[in-house]
Amino acid sequence: LDKNIEHMTKMRDRLINGIRERIDYIKLNGPDDERRLCNNVNFSYEFVEGEAILMRLNMYGICASSGSACASGSLDPSHVLLSIGVPHEIAHGSIRFSVSEFTTEEEVDYTLEKLPKIIEGLRAMSPMYEAFEEGNLKSYTKALEEGK
Repeated sequence: LDKNIEHMTKMRDRLINGIRERIDYIKLNGPDDERRLCNNVNFSYEFVEGEAILMRLNMYGICASSGSACASGSLDPSHVLLSIGVPHEIAHGSIRFSVSEFTTEEEVDYTLEKLPKIIEGLRAMSPMYEAFEEGNLKSYTKALEEGK
């Protein structure tokens, strides 16, 4: 068990750090310390819909989920994210990855290769991202970083 937890934590951290390095305007949902589950990675991606991300990930054979784990199949954003104050439009862009004792570094790296391109492509089609780039919309994650 300890060996599996150690491996999953390593894969989880590799994925979290890789996403942070490659994608802007994101928010890690949940604790960012030892309280985080060893197999859970959940980010909100501003200016895109979670379902659109999932469809594109699926095209590359990458499995993930959106919404609440306890409400699978629902298109509603996670009630947990909403209850902790994440705005609806940000919570709607949340994706949850789960790693296991079988997850490999190559699989994580493959996800890190594809995910930024997916987010970039979806944002290029997003009227919200266009409004943000034109200065007509504020970034929730940027405000969080600035403490506002």
